[in-house]
Amino acid sequence: MDNELIDKHFGWSQIKPEYAQYRKSRAVILQCPYDLTASYQKGTRKGPEAILEASGHLEMFDDEMKAETYKIGIYTQTPLKVESMKPEAMIETVKNAVTEVYQAEKFPVLLGGEHSVSIGAVRAAGGIYKDMSVLHCDAHHDLRDEYDGTKYSHACVARRFLEQCPVVQVGTRSLSREEQDFINSNPPGLKIFDVYDILDMALWKENVLRALSEDVYISLDIDVFDPSIMPSTGTPEPGGIGWYELLDCLRMIARTKRIVGFDVVELMPIPGVVSSDFIAAKLVYRLLSYIFFSKDAKRG
Repeated sequence: MDNELIDKHFGWSQIKPEYAQYRKSRAVILQCPYDLTASYQKGTRKGPEAILEASGHLEMFDDEMKAETYKIGIYTQTPLKVESMKPEAMIETVKNAVTEVYQAEKFPVLLGGEHSVSIGAVRAAGGIYKDMSVLHCDAHHDLRDEYDGTKYSHACVARRFLEQCPVVQVGTRSLSREEQDFINSNPPGLKIFDVYDILDMALWKENVLRALSEDVYISLDIDVFDPSIMPSTGTPEPGGIGWYELLDCLRMIARTKRIVGFDVVELMPIPGVVSSDFIAAKLVYRLLSYIFFSKDAKRG
């Protein structure tokens, strides 16, 4: 475990070193700057750095939770050295790094990079929490078995999740014929709440809660948001969900389930468009607030 305090740690301009040191931290930020399998636009490898840069400009007092969330201790690791690795090696590196965080009895937050980085984190969490499910928030179903010659493409992420545990998808609105055929086969462990369900189902969030197990790992592809608020992603899809809509769902989960880790992936920074970087950073901070400060939130 790397215990070095880096200059651009989460909240770098405002969080005092005593709240950013590894020893006293309850949450650990891991950076995985990787986009080798990106198939449309590359640049998500720069996502973790952009999120950390933007985090230095957040207000550290959470306006919704009325809490100074940083006081839980948020440690930021140096970036994992994965840029030139093949996907399988990258995933194993992430798995080992996240496992170390769990072994230290701390809470892991993974920043990507493309979505394939999440496979390693889910494998690490699933090795510890045996009754875990994944909440997969994404514009894309990511249910291909193979894409561009690899089973570990960003387009195969949810298919690999299913090999580990049940998956609940939220906000999806784009898929291939292959993926639709797979869904039609009623694969065990897969539950989908796509944008059409969200539009038609008044109690969709309550149904998401019922579909999840007690322990939940959350994988957040930022293209789940509508591109009108989140343009900086490699494969934007129109018709996404809004900021408060997603936050309301995450808050409900934090209050009723035990969130065991999460990732925020697929930010592709666009020079001069810092709003997307800031939204991603605030999403990380707000979800930590829900996990550690929601009334009745379950941890440990």
